[in-house]
Amino acid sequence: MDMPARSRRHHRPIMRTEAFFDEQEAGSDPASVREAGQVAATLLVRGVRREGDEAMIDRVVRLADTEGIETLADIWAGAPQDSLAGSLWRLYLLTTWVKRNPHSVAEEFRGGLGVAQAAGVVAGVADPPGPRQVVEMVDEVLRGIATGDYVDVLARAAAFSHVVATGRGHLGHATHDETLKMLRLAEQFEQAARLESRGALV
Repeated sequence: MDMPARSRRHHRPIMRTEAFFDEQEAGSDPASVREAGQVAATLLVRGVRREGDEAMIDRVVRLADTEGIETLADIWAGAPQDSLAGSLWRLYLLTTWVKRNPHSVAEEFRGGLGVAQAAGVVAGVADPPGPRQVVEMVDEVLRGIATGDYVDVLARAAAFSHVVATGRGHLGHATHDETLKMLRLAEQFEQAARLESRGALV
């Protein structure tokens, strides 16, 4: 179900330099930290075609691996689910979970394919979907953040989450609450994709 519509204005993002981001890393001002997170999110998704931003984009893409997922949690975790930063946080969360549990994720994905075949096609996991294939899929999704169409990135993440949630329900390996959490994640990605398609994800 869609969340209540809000009045939105799609502002042109303020493009900062890498020095700006450096200044925020040790900052204790919550407002500055939030702004740094918004700048990082904007550069990652919107700034890939801006000459001179390649180093900054690469830094943000690798942030989870080089500085820890906790860094992203501090910066992006509090962002609304229907925001650019919030959608990026959920993508990193999904990716981290898949990489930590590739065998169980692959089993749940296979379990959901029989029911959610269309979503399985959108997700784009190679056949047969084993542990290596699901990890490769989420890596492709992350690369697509900075190089592809962000609507497609969100749609693939939504489809993948939907198939996994369906598999959880079919196999009975997860609790009801765990299955619902995965379904909610799929819905959040779908909502973000709809907003992005209208140019309203900010």
